This record gives sequence, structure tokens and C-alpha cells, in this order.
Amino acid sequence: MHTFAKTPLFDANASAGGKNLGDLPEWDLTDLYASPDAPELKRDLDWLEEACRSFAEDYEGKLDTLDADAFLTLVQRNERISTIAGRIMSFAGLRYYQLTTDAERAKFLSDCQEKITNYTTPLVFFSLEANRLGDDHYEALFGANPDLNRYKRAFDRMRAMKPYQLSDELEKFLHDLGVVGDAWERLFDETIAGLTFEVDGEELNIEGTLNLLTEQDRDTREAAARELARVFAENLRTFARVHNTQTKEKEVLDRWRGMPTAQTGRHLSNDVEPEVVEALRNAVVDAYPRLSHRYYELKRKWLGLDTMQVWDRNAPLPMEATRTVTWDEARETVMNAYNAFDPRMGEIATPFFDKGWIDAAVKPGKAPGAFAHPTVTEVHPYVMLNYLGKPRDVMTLAHELGHGVHQVLAAGQGEMLSSTPLTLAETASVFGEMLTFQRMLEHAKDDQERKVLLAGKVEDMINTVVRQIAFYDFECKLHEARRGGELTPDDINALWMSVQAESLGGAFEFMEGYETFWCYIPHFVHSPFYVYAYAFGDGLVNALYAAYQEAPEGFQDKYFDMLKAGGSKHHKELLEPFGLDASDPKFWDKGLSMIEGFIDQLEAMEG
Repeated sequence: MHTFAKTPLFDANASAGGKNLGDLPEWDLTDLYASPDAPELKRDLDWLEEACRSFAEDYEGKLDTLDADAFLTLVQRNERISTIAGRIMSFAGLRYYQLTTDAERAKFLSDCQEKITNYTTPLVFFSLEANRLGDDHYEALFGANPDLNRYKRAFDRMRAMKPYQLSDELEKFLHDLGVVGDAWERLFDETIAGLTFEVDGEELNIEGTLNLLTEQDRDTREAAARELARVFAENLRTFARVHNTQTKEKEVLDRWRGMPTAQTGRHLSNDVEPEVVEALRNAVVDAYPRLSHRYYELKRKWLGLDTMQVWDRNAPLPMEATRTVTWDEARETVMNAYNAFDPRMGEIATPFFDKGWIDAAVKPGKAPGAFAHPTVTEVHPYVMLNYLGKPRDVMTLAHELGHGVHQVLAAGQGEMLSSTPLTLAETASVFGEMLTFQRMLEHAKDDQERKVLLAGKVEDMINTVVRQIAFYDFECKLHEARRGGELTPDDINALWMSVQAESLGGAFEFMEGYETFWCYIPHFVHSPFYVYAYAFGDGLVNALYAAYQEAPEGFQDKYFDMLKAGGSKHHKELLEPFGLDASDPKFWDKGLSMIEGFIDQLEAMEG
């Protein structure tokens, strides 16, 4: 079923600090529903309850008796249910993210979630029975009707879960219990949103405090890092409890399902082979010395330090002018880059700015970070930012708008086939960033500006590739360790530190308290092992962009076809037109060598 999925960006944004950023757009959610008490919303909830009930009545226990035409009707009815449920949850979820501290919005989201969980429980049989169809019967069924055959990809992915399926009764029980598991995610979100930090006499939320780690003034960065450590330490028991419970719950589910590893479920839902992820992970870890170690050594010299502290990792460079980018300027930069690549891309992106599809301002109580939510295929995506006018925020806009363009293009596939696995979901977003970066690089006025841009891009890529693979290793260790029993906060701290030094290299010293910084990363709680998808996406895009530079002729059409495919094709099939193959271990080196090339340029500038 459709749940409220969000695609957050990696690290941090924050509070505007009185800067005039121009006229920042806000969401207009009326394309979903006019209000929480809109008659259409009530009508849809009533329709959904009845549609789920009659669907179960018409089909439960009968899937193996249907011919291809009847099966197509069943698929279309199921898709309609997904659309309506997705529309309601998108509205409730987006409203909540605009003001997470509002009790009424939190209750409305919870009530919708509960109703939809209850209404859709009778549908659990659908995937279970579909997976019990014999292979020959299944192939013949889909072969008999081309309209039905279009959906086969979605069913193939569903059938990949077949070996791990429990009895119908247990699956229904787990479906119902899902709401309770979600409570731990809500506890995490509400705890994070409720934390307050005091830096230089100013009271800040987590976004505002993380943002200070990118300030020019070193004392400010240090004060922020130490304050983060202090507040995390005070809340460590809660965060350790959330992680212990979530990893234990996952271990129990995996054990009952017979999943061979803690990562298996994620690989299946990402539609990617374990060995492909393993090849990616190994390629990145092998490249640590060539990438992050080398880059941070350069940065250490630029900052004039003997050793860097963790609060220097995302510091701006000394030659970087602290400048504020207005919203109009950010829009123009990104739109110029999109239009230069292909005017069709600019055309798809325009309504995001003009029709209330972006919520940009930093506001008290608003969810942190940034995401693009596809809602449902008959409406349109919504983009959330916390825009503060930093050059990096321009990249965040380019990134989330890339998701938006991808989601608009893929909507033609319909509800069941539009959404891409996480590994491919980052393609258009990272590609949008790359286009924007290359355009800014072309228009840099001197070497100093080029250097700042290159360094910024390398840092973003290190944050996306190196940092996320270190995160992945941390999670692998965490889930493995939890199988041996409850973990103390110190146990989790030790696992975190074991991956940090290895990935960042010898340029760094780690302050006391840094060992708790695992506790604010939402992906560990919301979607275990999500993080490697960022590295996958970045590596994929670097390889794609290299292909674009080598042979620009006709690239745009192939690129749009890839985005339009949504989740209807496997990564092998999607990359074939570009002559690329992610299951070839050398594929990842192609992507990593692009980052290396940027570091080479930076080293040459030092010469």
C-alpha cells in the first residue's frame, strides 16, 4: 500500500537569521483537498472503506480462478484504492510537516493513518495470493493480455518477497501492528523537533544549530558542535531506546520471514542485487584514501590547521565570501541550468515555482531538511525546503526539483509503476545538481570562484558517497551487534566511532561527545539501510554525466525515457541505452573517478 514516503536530503539547513531572501513560496495544498474538513475528503474516506471491503469480498480466495481480463480489472481497482489512500495520506502528511508542533495536525495525521490501516487490512490477501499463483499459471495469465502485462514488473517485484512470506493471518496481524511500530518513529521525530540548543546566548532548534557548523567563524562552529554533543548526551537514553527497539523489531520480523541478512529486505525493495551493493560499498571504501583522505588534507592546509576537528568538516573555505543568495537568484540559477540541458526540463519545473508546489521558508515547527513528495500520479509532487540563502541551498533546490521533474515524468506509468526504487530515485535529483554545478562552474568569474565551487562540489559528493557508505557500515554493525542483545549507549557510540576515523582519514581529531552524533540521523530510524541509495545515485549520475560529456548527441531523449519509465524497468534495462551496467564492479570506479578528477583539479590549483 501507499504510505507517506519522504525523500530527505542528506544533512542540514536552518533558521533565516533575519536575512531578506525575497518572496519565498508556500505550499498550496488545495490540489489535494481544500481543508481537513472538506466534504471531498470525507467522501474519499467513505469511498475507500467501501472499496476495500468490496474488493476483499469480490476477490479473496479467488485469485487463482481469474482469467487475464478479470485480473486486469482487479489490478485497476487496487490501483484506484492506492491512489485515494495515497491522496489522503499525502494531504495529512504534508500538512503535518508544515507545522509538526501543532497537536491538531498531528492528531489528524494519526487518525487518517489509523483509518487507512484499518480499511486496507482486508487487502493483505492480495499480494499473498498473487504470490501463491504457480509460475506457469502466472506467466500464462500475464502473457494473455497486453494491458495486464504492463503491470508484470510490479508483480515480479512483489513475487521477489515470496520466499519470505508468512501465513495470511500473521501478515494481517503485522499489517495492523504497523501503526504501533510507527510510534517509535514519531517519538524520534518529536524528540528531535523538540530539542533546544543555546549557542552564544541564542536559542535554536536542531536545524539552526547544525547550520552553524557551516559558519565562517571557527569559534561559532566549535560552540555549536559542543552544544549538539551536550544536548544529545542528555537525550541519549531515549535515542538508544528507539534504536534498540527498532533494530530488535526488525530482527524479529526478519527472523520470522527467514531473511538471510538484515539488509535483504532493503535490497529487495530497492530491486537491487546484494552483490551490486557489495561492489558499490567495497569500491567506495577502497577509495577513501583517494577521495576523502586526500581532500580533507587539502582542506586542512587551506584552513591553516595542524589537525581538523569535526566542526571543521563542513566549514566554508577561508577564500569563500559569505554571501546570501536570494530566492529569485536561486530560481534563476537552477532554471537556467535546467533549460540549457533541455527546455522540456525547464517547462516541467516552472509550475513548481508558480503554483504553490514549493514550501521554501524556514518556520518554527516546520519539519527540518528537504524532500520532494510525489503525492499521487493524478495530482503532482510537492517540494519542501528550508531555504536560507546559502550557496548550498541552491544545490538543495536543484536536487529536490530534480526529484519533482522525475516524479512528474514517471506519473504517466500510473500509481503501481510510477515510483522508482530508492537506488534510482536519486538519479534525477543528483543529475539536476550536477547540471546546476557545471553551469555555475562555466560562469565562474575567476580561479578563486572556481576553486570554491569545485571544493563545495567535492564536499557534497563526499557527504553523499563516503559519508553515506560509512553510515551504511555503521548500520550493518548496529544490526549485527543488536542480535547479540540490548546495546548500551556506549556500545552504539563505539560502533559509530569505528566507521568515522576510517572514512574521514588522518586529518581529523574527534572531540569528546562526537561519539553521540549517530542519534540525530533520521534514516537509521525511518528506513534502515536507506543510506546506500545516495551513494548508488551519485555513482550512477557521475557515470551518466560522463556518458553525456563523451556523447551528447541524443542523450536528452534517452535521459527523458529513463525518467518516464519510473519503476517499470530494472536498473540493468534502464542503463543499457547509455552503454552502462551497474552490476559491473568497474562501473562504480567510473563514477568515483569523476570525484577524483575534481580533487586533481583542486590539487593542480595549489601547484
